[in-house]
Amino acid sequence: MSVSERVEGHYGSEGIAQRILAALRAEIGPAAPVTPDALAPLDHFHGRGVLATRELAAMLDPKPGEAVLDIGCGIGGPARWIADKFGCRVTGVDLTHAFIQAAEALNAAAGMSGKVTVRRASALDLPFPAASFDRAYSQNVVMNIADKAKFYSEAYRVLRPGGVLALSNGASGAGGPPYFPVPWAESAETSFLSTIEETRQDIAAAGFAILRFHDTTDDIRAQVAGQRRRIETEGYPKLGLHVLIGERMKTYQLNSLRSVEDGRMRMVEVLARKAG
Repeated sequence: MSVSERVEGHYGSEGIAQRILAALRAEIGPAAPVTPDALAPLDHFHGRGVLATRELAAMLDPKPGEAVLDIGCGIGGPARWIADKFGCRVTGVDLTHAFIQAAEALNAAAGMSGKVTVRRASALDLPFPAASFDRAYSQNVVMNIADKAKFYSEAYRVLRPGGVLALSNGASGAGGPPYFPVPWAESAETSFLSTIEETRQDIAAAGFAILRFHDTTDDIRAQVAGQRRRIETEGYPKLGLHVLIGERMKTYQLNSLRSVEDGRMRMVEVLARKAG
């Protein structure tokens, strides 16, 4: 089985959109509108949820009407949220077929199909002509990708001259490998963390000018510790990522949070610009 097949098997499951919509309607009522904000506890598949998306979007700063690319869009939560808040058009790509199916169903349920489109594709072979997008972003995706050079060069290719790329990446820490399993991988076989310095070098080697490069680990450490304690003592609220992934999500998330706390993983935010 190839790495890409193992990655898709790790993430995918049947009936994702149906589970999410059922959980949402049970909580807010069957007649309540399905909106990006209402879906946010369920469809931002990264450790700090919509808060991390909000921070990344502020750095990306998309303008109304711009074409924005989400590389590794998952089930489309950040794409819907950004399109709704900033008035831009977002295209998402993801390797996992079940995620794309769920994203399409949730786009329709939220009335966002005209603003957000999704395609099943590899980040290493983006199905778009050169210079197609004004801005691009990616959250916690590159940890599944061994060929970092190809990932960043493809992002560079599809951006228009002067376009920007915003990244929220996990990186390896000095404390050893992360505690497996984690949200992106069952084992080290499908986890490809770069160091902080390797991340910087790979982005620059693709041709980008780095405008911002910030290791956020120390900034979020107290928040991470609080999140871990809440999960351990209180469990998940009714609306959470366990609806998307299943009960295994608790183990995944606790391992990820402990990895940050113990110096086994670091988090970095990057804003880079294509020449021109």
